[in-house]
Amino acid sequence: MIKFDQVSKRYPKSQEALKNVSFDIEQGEFVFVTGHSGAGKSTLLKLIAAIEKPTTGTVLIGNQNISKLRKAAIPYLRRKFGVIFQDHKLLYDRNCYENVALTLYINGVTGNEAAKRVRAALDKVGLLNKEKAMPITLSGGEQQRLAIARAVVGRPAILIADEPTGNLDENYASEIMAFLYAFQQVGVTVIVATHEIPDVVKTPVKVLSLQHGELTLNSMTKGMTE
Repeated sequence: MIKFDQVSKRYPKSQEALKNVSFDIEQGEFVFVTGHSGAGKSTLLKLIAAIEKPTTGTVLIGNQNISKLRKAAIPYLRRKFGVIFQDHKLLYDRNCYENVALTLYINGVTGNEAAKRVRAALDKVGLLNKEKAMPITLSGGEQQRLAIARAVVGRPAILIADEPTGNLDENYASEIMAFLYAFQQVGVTVIVATHEIPDVVKTPVKVLSLQHGELTLNSMTKGMTE
């Protein structure tokens, strides 16, 4: 489903963020991308989501080479993705319902169908009773749950999360991870960038570890029970 073949990424006036990285991700896998700050985790996620293109090497998403896609085709490819950003990127001048609905409106889904899907997404993350609340009134954990609702309302095949639990306490972090595991259980490919893997892994996962832009580990880890 996702294939990196000798991928490198160099930003202008900087060192290589990724160096000759190769791996495969199959549909429905849960993947942790680990590494220190500056290891290249966010760059790798941006390449997967076609936000960036590789400097050298090949990135295939569903057999589509992102370097060869026409500019007009990229928005259609991105519809496969739901992205949860590290800083949420919520719109603070719109309420929770409007934040989630925007994803659908951009893709031409409106009216009753949009309303049904927005409320289903908010209900999934436990925020249906706050659909009219403004994001600024939510706790950090609730804001992250709102970001998840916005990411999944478009029914993506691939869910990408950049440090989704980085600024949360242990209880909220466990809650967010439980949401991500639940989506993987219904067939969504989930890719999570994190400094370290949570102590309890509830499903078999793939681990991609980066160090200074190089892939140092590509392995599978069995799920455990609490």
